[in-house]
This record gives sequence, structure tokens and C-alpha cells, in this order.
Amino acid sequence: MPLTPTGRTRLPRPGPSLAVTLAAALVAALLVLLPGSTTAQAAPVLLSQGRPATASSTEGAGTPASAAVDGDNGTRWSSQFADPQWIQVDLGSTARLSQVVLRWETAHARAYRIELSENGTDWTTAYSTSAGPGGVQTLDITGTARHVRVYGTQRATAWGYSLWEFQVYGTTDTGPALPGGGDLGPNVIVFDPSTPGIQARLDQVFQLQESAQFGSGRYQFLFKPGTYHGLNAQIGFYTAISGLGLSPDDTTINGDVTVDAGWFNGNATQNFWRSAENLALNPVNGTDRWAVSQAAPFRRMHVKGGLNLAPNGYGWASGGYIADSRIDGQVGNYSQQQWYTRDSSIGGWSNGVWNQVFSGTQGAPAQGFPNPPYTTLDTTPVSREKPFLYLDGNDYKVFVPAKRVNARGTSWGNGAAPLGSSVPLSQFYVVKPGASATTINRALAQGLHLLFTPGVYHVDRTIEVNRPGTVVLGLGLATIIPDNGVTAMKVGDVDGVRLAGFLIDAGPVNSPSLLEIGPAGTTTDHAADPTTVQDVFIRVGGAGPGRATVGMVVNNHDTIVDHTWIWRADHGDGVGWETNRSDYGFRVNGDDVLATGLFVEHFNKYDVQWNGERGRTIFFQNEKAYDAPNQAAIQNGSIKGYAAYQVADSVEVHEGWGLGSYCYYNVDPAIRQEHGFQAPVKPGVKFHDLLVVSLGGNGQYEHVINSIGAPTSGTSTVPSTLLSFP
Repeated sequence: MPLTPTGRTRLPRPGPSLAVTLAAALVAALLVLLPGSTTAQAAPVLLSQGRPATASSTEGAGTPASAAVDGDNGTRWSSQFADPQWIQVDLGSTARLSQVVLRWETAHARAYRIELSENGTDWTTAYSTSAGPGGVQTLDITGTARHVRVYGTQRATAWGYSLWEFQVYGTTDTGPALPGGGDLGPNVIVFDPSTPGIQARLDQVFQLQESAQFGSGRYQFLFKPGTYHGLNAQIGFYTAISGLGLSPDDTTINGDVTVDAGWFNGNATQNFWRSAENLALNPVNGTDRWAVSQAAPFRRMHVKGGLNLAPNGYGWASGGYIADSRIDGQVGNYSQQQWYTRDSSIGGWSNGVWNQVFSGTQGAPAQGFPNPPYTTLDTTPVSREKPFLYLDGNDYKVFVPAKRVNARGTSWGNGAAPLGSSVPLSQFYVVKPGASATTINRALAQGLHLLFTPGVYHVDRTIEVNRPGTVVLGLGLATIIPDNGVTAMKVGDVDGVRLAGFLIDAGPVNSPSLLEIGPAGTTTDHAADPTTVQDVFIRVGGAGPGRATVGMVVNNHDTIVDHTWIWRADHGDGVGWETNRSDYGFRVNGDDVLATGLFVEHFNKYDVQWNGERGRTIFFQNEKAYDAPNQAAIQNGSIKGYAAYQVADSVEVHEGWGLGSYCYYNVDPAIRQEHGFQAPVKPGVKFHDLLVVSLGGNGQYEHVINSIGAPTSGTSTVPSTLLSFP
């Protein structure tokens, strides 16, 4: 017999009867056959199925709110045994509502209300009764809302409230259809080989962006297929440069794409937020310079020569990321503290500083950590390259690369056609500055993908990505700011969403999170077609006051997070221990999540919290928050400080390769950090090649992981390393 939460034996509950099933079929038929007005209108559709649902309580783990909107008449939500209780569903966007169908289990409501809300906070009543009969209730309602709630005030039985299904019908036809395609706006600058004055235009944008670290300018350079001569494209903040061929070799620059650090006196540690993609380069002197730090990906590039990752003069640098690229010559690491290279081909690698990691890279140096500091994996277990814009004749399309398993080397080259699919621009809503979240959500509800053109976008409600296979692609580091404490973007419990190429910047009102992948508590398997999050960056503070409890939350199983920098600002405007408060950077609740190239820095508590099973991380870079005022501010119970990377005690299987955490407690250099990493001691929880570093003696680590590993000491900035755990 099933037991109640208090342990009392319960009577068995009846399952859904044949009558319930027939009634459901009749409801569906009536929705089609009932006569209406002669005015052409969209037919009501089921809006609630699979949408995020929450409830005031649950009877147990087997009866979650999501079970009432899953389309399965054999699963149910049930509450605790008390009044009042509620269950609500978020439809994702505003809809015109026409009907609610409630399929009660024996434990039904005698008195309840159907309530509507646009924001999930302020509710109006659309229906109420004090004599609910149970069974299947079909309720005609009218109203426009995004959130719908059943609010029970009196139970009909001694049990709680229990629904097999909670169905909301209506239409999302709340305005005229939005067009797909169109021009790319003024800040997308397109060249072909015959365009006059290319170098002058490149220089003009660089002058604007070279030192504009927290400015509002956003630019995308696009080069049509062909050969370009004598160019040096210097790339500043919020500037992206890309070729428009299907292969990098379709677009060749006989010249350079350059990032240096003259603006910061030869120090490259703040060369953030820029990118190069899908080009072939013949560097003028044989070696291209890409002296960057975080959030500056070098993707799908072919350098027909060498690549120098250090600034002129070999000043400090804190990068970086290369993927799906071919470097014919040697890559000069020089002063780069850490770097991750994935699924590429290189002619050699010069040296290392603390943590140089390679997976699936032909020509990578052999495993040598900690001296030399190379962590080398022969393949990448699962990868899927970032979507990119290209020209098919005169038509813009977005190529969506296929998933690869145990990849090694680039996804292109050798005359083979790339694996994946093409989506015409006509199937994208081309988002331009000034577009509202309501309009963006209308486009998504209409079935369009999103292409954000360069700009800064303020949203007053969450962007809801709920259709399988949706592509959300940003150009020129397009930036999304939530204005009123909402989560900027959420992805539904669906397959194959691709998020790529944009920045989410926290607003001044605290958001519970800035990006959520999947609803809490989901159990859906997405292994065949996972969501990928690539070059999506999170920022809290720096450009102005910003606050968020968590930066990014991953609930969907099998998600691939491929290159992110989640950053609580240590400099800029709106910076202070409480001013840009953000306790957690990256939280993983889903199972089988893979992170490749994970950069998370400066959060007030845990930078990474990993709660899901069978998670894997290849390369992790972290700095603890500089601005902790004293030891008490970071104390975690009896533990000195919060770990940079915490694996929950409940986790049985987890693995990581090439992970580093650094401390620079410059407000109180006497702070002691117990460890950089925290994980349960279990056979399935494994780490390889860990390090912690005290930068100049500003704070010290006492251990590497848990109570294992030597402490850091002194001011010499020498890492304490650990080859394996346990």
C-alpha cells in the first residue's frame, strides 16, 4: 500500500477511467465542431502541455506539478493535505484564452478559482465555484494572460488536491504575423572583394571600440566569399569578424585579424567580448596575433601560418578558446595563463603557464601536467559546432552543424561537405534594437528562429524559447538586459535548441537567474538532440549596477555548454561586494551535462554548483571574488570560503579535466580559502589535473580539493597542483 508523507496507509486511488478518456476525446472534438462566428479566427489550441508548471506543494516526488501538464492521463499532480493549495502554468507568452479542462482524480476541489495573470504575480479571477463536482470539468473562460492558476480553497476529500491533467486552450494570435528575414541593420557591415575603403572602415570601428570596455557600441563585420588583400582588421570590444562562406577557405584575407593590448599598456587581461570566425588568413609576417582574455572565441578559422596568443611585449594575458580551427604553423602560448583548444588541428604549441587543455586536437602536445602544464584528451566526447551565418548565392542562411561523438580535428576541410542543416534567413525573426520582449516572444510563438543584430536590448519579461530546434543567434555580441528582475531567457523542456553568440547583462533589480535551460525537475532525456549553449556570456555589474542570484541554471539533461564566461565584475561601474551581489555563477541540476571551456569568476558564494549526475567538465578557469571585505564575509559555516567548484554530496558520478582556481583577495589579503574544489569522496567522482594559485599572496588556499593538496604560500604565484582525485 502507498504511504502518506506522515507514514499512514492510504486507500488505493482509481486510475483514469474509460469515461474520462472518452470525455477527453469529446472535448477535443467539440473544440473543432462547435459553431462560431463567421469571422475568421484561429482555432483554439492546447497551450499548456509541456509548459513550466509550479505548485504550492506536492504530496511527494512522484506527483510533481509538471505531471498535470504532460499530456499523460496516467500521471498526476497532488498536493499536501491542507487548504489552500494552487497549481499554475506559464504559457510562455500572452494568449487569448477560451477554455480550461480539469481532469480531477478522486481528491478534487469543492471550492476553487481559475485565475489569470500577465506577470505571475497579479491575479484576476476568470471562474469560481463552491460546488465543484470533480471528474472532468470543461470551463469556458475569457481573458488574455500568460499565466493560469487553479487556486483551491476547500477540498472535497481528506486528501489534498489532485489533477491528472490541467489543460488550457486558446490562441496566441494576439497580433499580426511578424515577417521573417529582412536586412541586418546598420551595425552589420558587409564587404565583398570589390568594396572600396575596407581598411578605413575597419579602422573607424576600431577607433570607437578599442577601449570601449563597457560601451554600448556593437559591430559585426561580414566578408563575402572571395580573396581580400592587404588588410589588418584590428578587433576591439563588442566587435565580431566572420566570413560568409560555408567553409573558412571560401573567404581568404591576405593580411591579419589582430588583437593587441596597446590600449592597456601591453596588458591583455581585459581584452574581452570579441570574436573571429569562419575565415582563412595569410598573415603578413607569417604569424597572426590574437592576444585575448575571456569571452573572445577564435572559431572555425584557418591560419596559414602561426598564431601568437600574447600581446606585443609579452604582457599578461588570461584567455582563451580555440575551436574547430586549423593553425598550420605553431601556436605561441607565451604569457597566456590558461587556454582551451577543442576539435582543431595545430602545427605545434610553444609553452604553457598554468593550465593549457586540449581535447580532440590534432598536433596537441602530449599529456604532461603539471610540468609542462598540458592536459590532453585524444577526443571530445560530445560536441556540436556553433551555428553560423553564410551566403548561398545571394541568399543568407544559417548553417546548423550536426552533433559529433568522440570528435577529433575540424568539422570542415578535406573537400567534404559539412554535416548539418541550413535554415534560410526567411525563417528567422531579425531582431533589431528597440524590439520588445513581447514582440520577440510573438516571433518565437509564430515558429520563427531569432537572429539578434548588434545592439543592446532591454527586456521587461522573459524571452521564452519553447519550440524544439529553435536557433537563437547573436551578431556582434548582441546584449540582453532584464530591466525589472526577470530572468532574461528561458529554454523549455525540448530538444535541440541552439543558443549562440550573445551576452546577458544583469539589470539593477535582482533577477533570480539570467539564463535558464529547462524547467526545474524535468526528467526528459535529450541525449539524441541536446541543447547547446555556445559563446553565450553572462555579466553582473561592470557596465552599471547589476544583480542576480544565479547567472546560468541548467536543468535540461544532456545539455552541452561550449565556451561561456560567467562573470561578476571586479572592475567598472556598479561594482562592490553588495552592489553587484550575485551568489552563484553556474548551477547544474540536469544529468549528463557537458561543459567544454567553462570560465566562471568572482561570485559571492559558489562559482559552480553541480547537482546533476554524470556531469563532465573539460577545462575550468576561475578567480574567487576579489572584493570580499574580510574572512567573515565568505565564511561557509565551519569552512573557510566557498569552493570555486562544488559537486553536491548526493552526486555519485562526475568527472573533470584541467581545472584551475585563483584567489586575489586584494581588499583583505589575510583571507584564507579552505580549498578551490569540493566534492564527495566516491569512486565515480573523479578529477584530473587540478590547481589553485594565490596571485601575489593576496589570500591563500589551504588545500586544492576538500582537505587534499598542499597549501599555497608566499607571493611568488606558484600553483599548488593535484594530478588526480580521489
